[in-house]
Amino acid sequence: MPSGSNGQGSGAGALLAILRDGRARTRGELARLTGLSRSTVSQRLEELMGQRWVVATDGSVSSGGRPAAVFAFNSGARVVLAADLGATHARLAVLDLGLTVLAERAAELPVERGPESTLVRVAEVFGELLEATGHEAAQVCGVGIGLPGPVEHRSGRPVNPPIMPGWDGFAVPEWFGARLEVPVLVDNDVNVMALGEHWAARPAVDHLIFIKMGTGIGCGIISGGRLHRGAQGAAGDVGHIRVPASEAPCRCGNAGCLEAVAGGASMAATLRGAGVEARGSRDVVSLMRAGDLRATRLVRQAGREVGAVMASIVNFFNPSVIVLGGDVADAGEQVLAGVRETIYSRSLPLATQHLGIRASELGDRAGVVGAAVMVVEHVLAPDEIDRVVHH
Repeated sequence: MPSGSNGQGSGAGALLAILRDGRARTRGELARLTGLSRSTVSQRLEELMGQRWVVATDGSVSSGGRPAAVFAFNSGARVVLAADLGATHARLAVLDLGLTVLAERAAELPVERGPESTLVRVAEVFGELLEATGHEAAQVCGVGIGLPGPVEHRSGRPVNPPIMPGWDGFAVPEWFGARLEVPVLVDNDVNVMALGEHWAARPAVDHLIFIKMGTGIGCGIISGGRLHRGAQGAAGDVGHIRVPASEAPCRCGNAGCLEAVAGGASMAATLRGAGVEARGSRDVVSLMRAGDLRATRLVRQAGREVGAVMASIVNFFNPSVIVLGGDVADAGEQVLAGVRETIYSRSLPLATQHLGIRASELGDRAGVVGAAVMVVEHVLAPDEIDRVVHH
């Protein structure tokens, strides 16, 4: 979490940034950290307590005289609604400001149903989850949504998403904002997963790549501790990098894309062609776990193909950690072994000297946690807090 202990900024938001590291502090400590007078610190704390962002705690500190009051970030001041929408299913959750999941639900929710139908159902589930946690809509400070396609982050609108008919240019933030009147932030699902994994790994990792292996294949990039979206929000679209010696048709219109060779939909289609019932990536993994040799070989080879593409990216970007998530990554060591095999054999020794390649720490929760991270960092940004307390 942000430490903010660099003394920069003098508003209430800068004070909150310091307290967000989880440590309770006295007025004197906050004055030393910010360089502000104790009277100014007291004024800022009153502003923050008026909005319930900060609470005075029982853990007073004594230095021989009267115990000094201590103040702490109130992670229960508001809640965040988060949705991780995949091609065929979704996970929705209510989280507090400390990113603790208070309630969650997985649902079959194909995005091909279109934006209105999908978002109406998302809103219904959000309402049910809020009720289950005893919260009201007035306590929601923001909504974070991950979508399985390219998103212009500034506007929150999908841009030519290949598997989302009817979603192109749809104003998702405005649709939700009209119902809840809170900030609504939208990004590509792999980006929000990368944000979630980075939050779980902090502060040790500043350069991280998250690979989602599901129906399709995508990549989220954390560089210097920040999400790298690229000029148009299309950074990390590794699923459409060409695989040598493959002419497999891809849904993007090209042939030989990584996704068309190693994606869950492609593996399921291969199994169906061999007479094995498999509707999607989850069925492929289930078959592998049940001992089906064809599924096992496909998953292992998918790992190798992803590893071959990622080897070039490792040489180019030099991450410290590569995290695998998504349905296919649930195959565990079978897919991890394939990825590691080709990355370590094809990347430069210097780039892989301290490279960690591991499965997702958050698992199915990576997307909702990351979507909540996106909202919390926006809502609790010092400038935003200053605006709210003086509104």
